[in-house]
Amino acid sequence: MTRTFDIQGHRGARGLFPENTLEGFLAAFALGVTAFELDVGMTGDGVPVVVHDPLLNPDIVRDPAGLWLAEPGPAVWSLTFAELQTYDVGRLRPASRAAGLFPDQRPYDGARIPSLAAVLDALPNARFTIEIKTDPAHPAWTAPPTVLSEATLTVIDEAKAVGRVLVEAFDWRVQHHIRRIRPDIRLAWLTRPETVLNAALWWDGVAPLPSVPAAVAAEGGPVWAPDYASLTRDEVAEAHALGLLVLPWTVNQPDDMRRLMGWGVDGLISDRPDLALGLLA
Repeated sequence: MTRTFDIQGHRGARGLFPENTLEGFLAAFALGVTAFELDVGMTGDGVPVVVHDPLLNPDIVRDPAGLWLAEPGPAVWSLTFAELQTYDVGRLRPASRAAGLFPDQRPYDGARIPSLAAVLDALPNARFTIEIKTDPAHPAWTAPPTVLSEATLTVIDEAKAVGRVLVEAFDWRVQHHIRRIRPDIRLAWLTRPETVLNAALWWDGVAPLPSVPAAVAAEGGPVWAPDYASLTRDEVAEAHALGLLVLPWTVNQPDDMRRLMGWGVDGLISDRPDLALGLLA
């Protein structure tokens, strides 16, 4: 290829190492992965942390006594950072759906949910796509989008990482707020079929347009991050014609990787970035 192709490890490299953990990011970087997608939430005392689920996930979380959680929760937003550090996220629960999906994941018992600052500081030569996790259907589960966005930007600034981050969200209130206050921050616009069908909720009042690429282009792009399973070749071509980069998620099978590369996407977000790097080589 003559152009740069962006391969990003999803939540670090979830197919190989515990998701969104410092141990996982460092292990994936040692394998040659230099760009990562991660998720950011906030603790009750205002610390941006790298975590996907607003409620602690029983498939990956053990309590301070070492027991698997019986049900989702508590909410990250209800805990202090110190309280959050008492939970272990270094292993998949045996016989869980996650364990079935990622049989090759290597455990790191004792891994904790890290702060965003710790991850950015530990990997100064890596790039990051930072997904800000808010849900307009469940506003009580997380910090408000403006609060979480501004706290995330503060961490990025303190790490002097503006030039190596891309910020994205399914909840377009996030991008709209960041664009108003920090036009220097590069943005991506996450979509999946559920949020497209309920755009009135997820897209912060954006009027329906003929296509999803057209809606993202109207927002100024520059990156569209669609669910790979619903993406079509025609949409990729349309997005490129509109000046967008296309960065689909979460692409884990080599056949899907080859197909999307053949369509001309600009990168892949994958739980198995090692496989994608092998194909690219």
